[in-house]
Amino acid sequence: MRIGLSHRLHAALERAFPEQRIFLRSENETKFIRLGPGTQLVAWTGSTAFVAWTIIATAILLMDSIGSGSLRDQAAREQALYEQRLNALSQDRDHRAEEARQAQERFNAALAQVSAMQSALLSSEDRRKELETGIDVIQATLRRTMKERDAARAETEVALADLGANGANGGEEVPADVEKTVDFLAMALNGAAAERDLMAHAAAEAALEKDRLIVEAKMMEQRNAQIFSQLEDAVSISLTPLDKMFRAAGLPTETILESVRRGYSGQGGPLTPLKFSTKGKDADPDSLRANSILERMDRMNLYRIALQKTPFAMPVKSAFRFTSGFGPRWGRMHNGTDFAASHGTPIYSTADGVVIHAGRQSGYGLMVKIQHEFGIETRYAHMSKIRVNVGQRVSRGDRIGDMGSTGRSTGVHLHYEVRVGGKPVNPMTYIKAARDVF
Repeated sequence: MRIGLSHRLHAALERAFPEQRIFLRSENETKFIRLGPGTQLVAWTGSTAFVAWTIIATAILLMDSIGSGSLRDQAAREQALYEQRLNALSQDRDHRAEEARQAQERFNAALAQVSAMQSALLSSEDRRKELETGIDVIQATLRRTMKERDAARAETEVALADLGANGANGGEEVPADVEKTVDFLAMALNGAAAERDLMAHAAAEAALEKDRLIVEAKMMEQRNAQIFSQLEDAVSISLTPLDKMFRAAGLPTETILESVRRGYSGQGGPLTPLKFSTKGKDADPDSLRANSILERMDRMNLYRIALQKTPFAMPVKSAFRFTSGFGPRWGRMHNGTDFAASHGTPIYSTADGVVIHAGRQSGYGLMVKIQHEFGIETRYAHMSKIRVNVGQRVSRGDRIGDMGSTGRSTGVHLHYEVRVGGKPVNPMTYIKAARDVF
């Protein structure tokens, strides 16, 4: 049975590939090469496999070329889009900063106006009290003068009665001293009447001045109320984004503000609230309202100081792209965010602090560590050049190094970390929280 099957296969092979001869002719003789069915089958199979491999390899190469070209175009489009977004964010940040500066200027001008108006109001109040005291003195003097006048009239009537009685009894002449007394009393009465009229006129003028001061004080209170409303709105516009930014970053705002307050508690400093004089009495509503605004301004100033000490800024200001975020990557934890740009791109400190490491460290390559306030530390790895030294105090926005690819790195980029209490946190939490302010 096996022999029959072999004969049938051989016969089928001969039908498909009949024997072929290739003749080789020279000047003297002619030779030929016999190609049997098996040899032809092997040659045909090899040629077919080679052609198929060539087609498949060409297709793979074409697909790779098309795919890589598409990825490059997509990457270029994403980079252009991201640069546009960065430019828009930068313009929006500048616009918000300008608005905040203008609001601060308006606030300072309004505060100066409130202080001047408050001083004028206190001066008017003092003048009003002085006028009231003067009126009381004038009225007391007038009453005393009227009593003296009445007493003088009574004495005059008694003296005249005595004179009349003496004249009726004996017809004696009036003594000279009595006449002098009567003349003196008459002059005193006339002087008292003139002084009474003068005092009455002064009292009327003082009453008019008092009414005018009361009207002026009411108008000043209305202007103060309007200015206070504008100040409260300006403070709210400036304070709300700052408060929202710190809370969005998950920071303990009250603890941070209290820490800043302890560090900036010098007497007479910029954070000392102003207090309007109350002349030893209970504070009036305007003073309470003004002090409330000043306390909120103090909170805003504390926020601005804390802002400089907290890493809300971007470590790279030139054009870049995000290449890797915070979180698990290839089965391992990636503790930071990667920013890719050209070799030598400047790297900046994201907050005020002190450099605690500036050198090479295992897989980080050339790295800078900066210790900030509130237990926060930032790391800048894979640098090509370090521009700071250990112990150096840096400010937010200071250049600390250049971008490179040292350590375990597959390309030029910055590995940026933020650690709170020694534990890594997502740096984008801080960067995104600051977008509403900058």
